[in-house]
Amino acid sequence: MSKRRGLMIVLSSPSGAGKTTLTRKLLAEHDDMQMSISATTRKPRTGETPGKDYNFISTGEFESLLADNAFLEYAKVFDNYYGTPAAPVQDALDQGKDIIFDIDWQGAQQLTQAAADDLVKIFILPPSKVELERRLKSRAQDSDETIAKRMSKSESEISHWAEYDYVIVNDDLGQSMDLIRAIVAAERAKRKRQLWLGPFVNNLVQGR
Repeated sequence: MSKRRGLMIVLSSPSGAGKTTLTRKLLAEHDDMQMSISATTRKPRTGETPGKDYNFISTGEFESLLADNAFLEYAKVFDNYYGTPAAPVQDALDQGKDIIFDIDWQGAQQLTQAAADDLVKIFILPPSKVELERRLKSRAQDSDETIAKRMSKSESEISHWAEYDYVIVNDDLGQSMDLIRAIVAAERAKRKRQLWLGPFVNNLVQGR
């Protein structure tokens, strides 16, 4: 009574809303969860590990896989391709493992078209634009110009909130984690994910 099908969990948010922190905490709590590893045609950056951060492949390889419909979602950003290979995701789902996707609303739309039955989409909102800007500045990672660009882009990103199954206002990190835990528990418990239920009920009816 334990075999279930895994979930594809999308976490999206404007930069600075807390998505990365929430994702790390969720992964730390679950051995049967893993991040989706995208394929990309760009070169590895300093500190990135092939097979862990990305699968780095050539443009020719990517386009060949694209022609074979081997991606659940993909995009071309600044002349480089990024995409989610379908085969490893499906293998993980079949094994009862959950896959977390750190993608934007465009990627979420493509995943919805490709695998809606396995997908749970969560959008993380900041409590206010003032707080969002404060968080971006407190990271001390970006220039003022970059922060301004991120703030401008956040308006477009936030406008897609209604396309998600769940929306969390990340005002308090602990409360946000409690909500995500509740969402994951409820989605895991759905009847369609419990692969053991059919045989179990049949045996129950037959008095076994």
